[in-house]
Amino acid sequence: METYESLLGAVRADDGIPVIDPATGEVFAHAPASTPDDLERAIAAARAAQPAWAALSDQERRAALTAAADEVEANQEALAQLIAREQGKPLSGPGARFEAGAVVAWLRATIATELEPEVVVDDGQAKATVYYRPIGLVGAIGPWNWPAMIATWQYAPALRMGNAVVMKPSEHTPLSVLATAHLVNRHLPEGLLTVLAGDRDLGEALTGHPAFGKIMFTGSARTGQAIMRASADNLTRLTLELGGNDPGIVLPDVDPKAIAEGLFWGAFINTGQTCAALKRLYVHEDVYDDVVRELVAVAGAMPMGSGVDEANVLGPLTTEQQFGIVDRLVEEAKAAGGRVLLGGEPDRDAKGWFYPATLVDGIGDDAGLVAEEQFGPALPILRWSDVDDVVERANRGEAGLGASVWSSDPARAREVAARIQAGSVWINSHGTIHPMAPFGGVKGSGFGLEFGVEGLKAVAVPQVIHG
Repeated sequence: METYESLLGAVRADDGIPVIDPATGEVFAHAPASTPDDLERAIAAARAAQPAWAALSDQERRAALTAAADEVEANQEALAQLIAREQGKPLSGPGARFEAGAVVAWLRATIATELEPEVVVDDGQAKATVYYRPIGLVGAIGPWNWPAMIATWQYAPALRMGNAVVMKPSEHTPLSVLATAHLVNRHLPEGLLTVLAGDRDLGEALTGHPAFGKIMFTGSARTGQAIMRASADNLTRLTLELGGNDPGIVLPDVDPKAIAEGLFWGAFINTGQTCAALKRLYVHEDVYDDVVRELVAVAGAMPMGSGVDEANVLGPLTTEQQFGIVDRLVEEAKAAGGRVLLGGEPDRDAKGWFYPATLVDGIGDDAGLVAEEQFGPALPILRWSDVDDVVERANRGEAGLGASVWSSDPARAREVAARIQAGSVWINSHGTIHPMAPFGGVKGSGFGLEFGVEGLKAVAVPQVIHG
């Protein structure tokens, strides 16, 4: 069984990419800096390994991945300790241990998902059956907010369907992805799964390489657009999850105290650094004051600090750049007349990138804190009175990843949910993804589905056999 020290030792380098502990702002390790030549070697190894892997039966591939899931589960605590130091999320609550557990859970769910050939025509005169075949090589680029979990969303279904995978994690959080692959690769053929830590140039080389039949990416819309341009000449299949600016709509029939904690975690899980987090909250005027009071009470009681301190449930922002974005948006809101209900005053001289849980009201929909994805612990709260108006406000902007409706009447909530332009809409919760429920965005939040049967189909090519 690995310890944190042994797992870190297995994936770190003496020099290369500096990895910063966001709780201290100091470098605590280095990741190997991969080059375009390393990418070519990884592609050659993947091409060599993939045909034999694809030739295995589905049950044989599932057996190998089951052994990999067992391996990760046995070393889950060491992985969680690494995530807490590298990304900053606390061990406790829905944090680093939660993420390490999600790696295991998504591996096991991917293994358990059934995808049988589908007979689509069988009328006595003709028969047609749809099969799903391996693509070949899948390239994946991941983000820094949930690095190990999202990497698993990418490599697990791709491997299950008979592909080989080359991944580039974010340069801010490469170690936890390298560590996950280190554990998984104990049970896979050599060369089948390779993680290369590198900068933007390496990512551009990967996404423009003709060897890949599929690219999977989670990150910003701007980078997603660049990937589309880079891969266009190769006609590469794409799955792009490009973030969101998720609205939540609170209807007037709610119990404010009952929903307050759900609202908090919907917005502040991972210190707000989650694509499908609640990022702008619309509360009906009849319950506005009560909802705000209960939410302030819940948020004010949540301890923030270093991720390795068991007492904390909120950690630092992962990068100094993200701290600056959140700080700017809150300061702009203040200057525009916004009222800070909680937080809003970070210690800018402190070590680490801690921004306190912040609630702001008194601003309009055109304020940056509402119109932009803040990706941090600052939630704008806005009043509404007319349901048609609030649905129109919720649908403004280019993002369309997630949304939520909060109500004591599930039927009424579903009516409102059906009018929201988002890939996922939750009732009385936000962002509670399930490995069997398809997940993906609309509009500027990207396209393609992950998870469950649709996620397996997304990393395969359909073939229809007639007869």
